[in-house]
Amino acid sequence: MEVGSVASFPGDGSATEEPLQLSLLQGFPAGRPQSPGGPALAHMLPVARVLIESSLPHLDRPFDYSVPASLDDAAQPGVRVKVKFNGQELSGFILDRLAESDAGHTLVPLHKVVSAVQVLTPELAELAGRVAARYAGTLSDVLRVAIPPRVAKLEKELAAEGTISAGPPPAAAEAAAGERKPALGSVPATAGPWARYVNGAAFLQHLGAGESPRAVLSALQGFGPAGWPALIAEAVAAVRASGRGAVVVVPDYRDLDRVEEALAALLPREDIARLTADDGPTPRYRSYLRILSGTAGVAVGTRSAAYAPVHNLGLVVCWDDGDDLHIEQRSPYAHTREVLLLRAEQEGAACLMAAHTRSTELQRLVDAGWARAVEADRPEVRRTVPRVLNTADSFEQERDPLARIARLPGAAWRAAKEGLERGPVLVQVARSGYAPSLVCDSCREPARCTACSGPLAVAGAAGSSAVPQCRWCSAPAPAWRCSHCSSPRLRRSATGVLRTAEELGRAFPGKPVITSSGDHVKATVPDTKALVVATVGAEPVAAGGYAAALLLDGDSLLRRENLRAGEDAVRRWFNAAALVKPAREGGLVVITADDTAGVGALLRWDAGGYARRELSLRQELHLPPAVRIASVTGGRTAVGHFTEAIEKQLARQDISLRTAGPAPLLLTDARAGQRESGEDVRTLLFIPYARAAEATRVMRAVKAAAAARRSDDPVQLRLDGVDVL
Repeated sequence: MEVGSVASFPGDGSATEEPLQLSLLQGFPAGRPQSPGGPALAHMLPVARVLIESSLPHLDRPFDYSVPASLDDAAQPGVRVKVKFNGQELSGFILDRLAESDAGHTLVPLHKVVSAVQVLTPELAELAGRVAARYAGTLSDVLRVAIPPRVAKLEKELAAEGTISAGPPPAAAEAAAGERKPALGSVPATAGPWARYVNGAAFLQHLGAGESPRAVLSALQGFGPAGWPALIAEAVAAVRASGRGAVVVVPDYRDLDRVEEALAALLPREDIARLTADDGPTPRYRSYLRILSGTAGVAVGTRSAAYAPVHNLGLVVCWDDGDDLHIEQRSPYAHTREVLLLRAEQEGAACLMAAHTRSTELQRLVDAGWARAVEADRPEVRRTVPRVLNTADSFEQERDPLARIARLPGAAWRAAKEGLERGPVLVQVARSGYAPSLVCDSCREPARCTACSGPLAVAGAAGSSAVPQCRWCSAPAPAWRCSHCSSPRLRRSATGVLRTAEELGRAFPGKPVITSSGDHVKATVPDTKALVVATVGAEPVAAGGYAAALLLDGDSLLRRENLRAGEDAVRRWFNAAALVKPAREGGLVVITADDTAGVGALLRWDAGGYARRELSLRQELHLPPAVRIASVTGGRTAVGHFTEAIEKQLARQDISLRTAGPAPLLLTDARAGQRESGEDVRTLLFIPYARAAEATRVMRAVKAAAAARRSDDPVQLRLDGVDVL
């Protein structure tokens, strides 16, 4: 019984993965024997193949149940059901109806059909299987993300209105939906912001002609009529003109609002369905049912929108795939980019991966020829982007010897002063709060709480006489001394957004200061002469663009202990700089960082060049994304047994993986490390793409076998996690 398959990508060295067969479950009965005198069964196709909603890996397979005659009409593939399993009543989905079962005994009947709406389409079931196989997860976990929770009242309302029915939409309904689509050629393929990009107009023409091109777009502007939302809207309008649907996925609600507004300017409102958990269960389920019925042909939303059951899918779009918000926070931790790539290949749809920068994963696809880079030529770049100035270069250091250690170097102060005469000025800082943490004034070691080892901090704008407190347990530390040098003196290690706003308010009296960080993130700001201080990723959009931007704390972003620290810092710099007016209109970006490669990419506005350099280094060192990576986390004994089982199974297939660990896991909370069974450790497995399909299949089988035995503590198996290196 097939659970899922993995599509091949450039460099994978394999085609579609064979159906998963768990040796542990071979011969396991597909149902429990029915008691004598049971209900009469359906005359046609009396067997229902059911996927039970369970996160247990060893239950990740379909089970056969008999279909009572009373449920024959409602028990169709894709509907929600309740079944009896091991004395419990569990939820599930019907995957298929069969004439007979291979169980070899009488089956337990279906208990109840929860809803007659077929929310699980065959295409979605196949996609979920591919995602589960790629990430060594369970099909049930993927469907939990893909299908919104049911709202019974909403189903009744829409059924009464005739919006939804118990089965798939009839051909007449689909034809009527097609009549509401924009007419072919209503959106000029060469007009709009795509004209400034090499191959941009050709990409739109291929979409409008019903073809499926694959592009990686490096967008120049983040505001105004030529901004990236307009680019995405033009692409979606082109594919809708060809009579096909589209899926657009963005990181957060601010981007979602902008894209939805841009789409509404080109397409009818009723053709757009918004899918995000932030809107609540009822609006989300309503949008899902509209897409399912064919009423809406464009799905736009956050992570879960990647699975939207759009009819006749022609285009998948992902904006800013390097953003961590694209990573699902629940097992199997799938990334939106990978879900959309799998879906594009499964359904033969066009693919557009767009951002101001380019991730190393997308650079790998470009180098392999799977996708084509869409960029502006150098003259267009110079006309569109702001001027960038680095305060750490030799010229600025000669003019201002203290620029390297100053919080606000002279060049940054002058840029802010001149920019405030023309419009808003953006100030990007690395941290929220006032002064997030303290360090020893003598040796610069982080100040830690003696009770729980948490970081010490001083709240608010308190002076040097304030007593530091632990940010974890709130314990005061009035008599703190450094454990390394015994010094009693403390200093702030960094300045947060609130203190930065306070200092800028004193430096520029009479100018309003707006902050955007934490729980108070602003989506937009007016085009007034004001200072806008924001943490990375929380920069509001000014409709006419910022007059200037100051990118502070660059070295703090680069010093993070992460393989992707440089790549992520460059992405955040480009995202902020793209909100600034062009250089010909006086737009200026000032950055304070010493990194030559990353800052150089921003100075030249060459995101593609930086991605190529970074990928070549990763390939030389055999690090992701040049290889895939699996992390096994848990107790030392359990991790050892788990990795040993994987290595034995792979050895039988002549596959040898490079491993690292087990190493102690650095916990973010000391209290989380208080385990009775010992410390947590992590082992890393590096997987060549040529053997990735076989390796992930083995890992998935070992995970299911370990869960069934329950001989060890559970471990976490995670593939392609961006935070493990």
